[in-house]
Amino acid sequence: MAEDIKKEEKETKEEKVEEKPTVTEAKEEVVAEAKTEAPAPVPAAEDKTPTPAEVPAKFKDFINQIESLSVLELHELVKALETRFGVSAQAVAVAASADGPAAEEKDEFNVELTSIGDQKIQVIKAVKEVLGLGLKEAKDLVDAAPSMLKEAVKKEDAEAIKKTIEGAGGKVELK
Repeated sequence: MAEDIKKEEKETKEEKVEEKPTVTEAKEEVVAEAKTEAPAPVPAAEDKTPTPAEVPAKFKDFINQIESLSVLELHELVKALETRFGVSAQAVAVAASADGPAAEEKDEFNVELTSIGDQKIQVIKAVKEVLGLGLKEAKDLVDAAPSMLKEAVKKEDAEAIKKTIEGAGGKVELK
């Protein structure tokens, strides 16, 4: 009788073992569920990733290997690449999505007097000097603050004007 009980326990254990799916089967199940549940990705306007037809032949095997990895294996791969190359995948993603292509540096600015401060006379003299105006024209510009002093000025010239006027006590913005 004891033998019968041990035999039944052994058969029950074997049935339980047989019922558990293998790791490969479980992985295939998860992938199949993900494919059926996930909506089709909507391509972004600026998305420049190559479509499967555009993938160079030399990368096809590599991409197939990556596609066969589990999520945990992909995570390990990303961490290994970050360590190996001293980069952060998160930082790269943020930098890439910030404003799309890198913005070009401006080379022309508009110089605007935003405030005259406490030393109105010194600011009038500075405006007269840097713009080559008469006293009345310079005074009118300063009195009308905020006012545009000069438009489409090269960066170096705009910074020189700003430095001179701010040295006299005014506030200038480069736009």
